[in-house]
Amino acid sequence: MKMRVAVVGATGIAGQQFLVALQNHPWFEVVLIAASQRSAGKSYAEAIRDPKTGARRWWCQEEPPQQTLTLPVHEASSINLNGIDLVFTAVESGPARDLEPLYAKTTPVVSTASAFRYEADIPLLIPGVNLDHIQLIDTQKKNRDWQGYIVTQPNCTTIGLAITLKPLFDQFGLQKVIMTSMQGLSGAGRSPGVIGMDTIDNVIPFIPGEEEKVEKENHKILGTFDRGAITPADFLVSATCTRVPVLEGHTEAMLASMQQPCSVDDARAAMIGFGKEFIGMELPSSPQHMIIVHDDPFRPQPRLDRDAEDGMATSVGRLRPDRTLDNAVKYVLVSHNTKMGAAKGAVLTAEYLHQQGYV
Repeated sequence: MKMRVAVVGATGIAGQQFLVALQNHPWFEVVLIAASQRSAGKSYAEAIRDPKTGARRWWCQEEPPQQTLTLPVHEASSINLNGIDLVFTAVESGPARDLEPLYAKTTPVVSTASAFRYEADIPLLIPGVNLDHIQLIDTQKKNRDWQGYIVTQPNCTTIGLAITLKPLFDQFGLQKVIMTSMQGLSGAGRSPGVIGMDTIDNVIPFIPGEEEKVEKENHKILGTFDRGAITPADFLVSATCTRVPVLEGHTEAMLASMQQPCSVDDARAAMIGFGKEFIGMELPSSPQHMIIVHDDPFRPQPRLDRDAEDGMATSVGRLRPDRTLDNAVKYVLVSHNTKMGAAKGAVLTAEYLHQQGYV
């Protein structure tokens, strides 16, 4: 029998991505959807239909799952979780701060919101990177006297970065990381999103709060779990985050300085070999490669590489030495911000939680 799951924030772009990622899933079945009071009481088909224009407010390339269209939309603050095994939340951090603890009192929650990412007893997970941190769930449940728990997904910009840093960190140690991102428009969502006139023939050089997230989250993700707590990793991160006129896919120009000598061949081998044990678990949403390394100097590109392995693999190219820092390499990466970087990555995390007996 499949696990019965709820999707909260189901009418927004992130919630819609959850519905697509969960369609025909072998382990999970969406039986409850929730959103704001504005959508509550309507069928899902009615809730995503603009009453003034008749336009369907559905923003995924895939069609909405037919079985979802007839489901009633519940008000997020008053849903009944009896019989629900797992909740996926795709809401802004403000509502998440209020809603997610309500759900976690009884039910596991996998969240894409930032509200609880930096809490000491709440895991910030990337599939294949730091899944040993799920042990923090036991600490969290004890601290908060919850039957359920909250597990969070990092910022979409952090995910591709941390995936490529993990093999370098494990094998050579890290001293300094300098990153400049060129982020797709979909990362801003639909509300408030980005104004079209601002992005055409333009690059927006600042994304409020983004650089702080990237710098902070990598330390927690690559930290060490011991005795019920995480000790943050000790290396410097400097990020510059920009928005570019690309629909989906985050491109990041990277410079990483290691504690130990690391040649380009060493870095390439570490990335290519990364994640084999996790991939060997054959979870339903898992890619066949965590990192794809290109030899073509004109790759990766978001239009060509964001959908690698259905958007679940991170693509790396232009791997070369750097002489401005000790033991340094530089490279360019592309990751899919709305698949591995959002809903489908969260579903993959939930698959691992289920396999390990936490769901």
